[in-house]
Amino acid sequence: MAEKKKPNPIDIHVGSRVKLRRTMQGMSQEKLGDALGITFQQIQKYEKGTNRIGASRMQQIAAALKVPVAFFFDDAPKGSTPTGETTEVGSTSYVVDFLSSTEGIQLNRAFVRISNPAIRRKIVDMVKTLADEVGSPES
Repeated sequence: MAEKKKPNPIDIHVGSRVKLRRTMQGMSQEKLGDALGITFQQIQKYEKGTNRIGASRMQQIAAALKVPVAFFFDDAPKGSTPTGETTEVGSTSYVVDFLSSTEGIQLNRAFVRISNPAIRRKIVDMVKTLADEVGSPES
């Protein structure tokens, strides 16, 4: 029996960025699929990185989500070196995971509505202080 091929780190990253933007827009997989003329199952496969997104489809997704194509490659992992060694996969995946969560979306939407930079800075300082006092789950 053939071993399942693992998705390419770039495909996983691009898929997570599609999911991030889709959830930021409050759009369901079904609605995005409808806009592209494909099923929500196909959107799931793109978001997991199990199916690679072709160039023309990437352009359609970018238009539907109202972002430039480059958005999907921001902070992308470096991939493989010419010797075949895999370099470090993006250390920002925790940010994508958080921003894709219900709490992350709610926090992000509320935070961007605060127009006063001084208040925004104080909120960031408060969250840092709370995090230092409470500690991380690893500790």
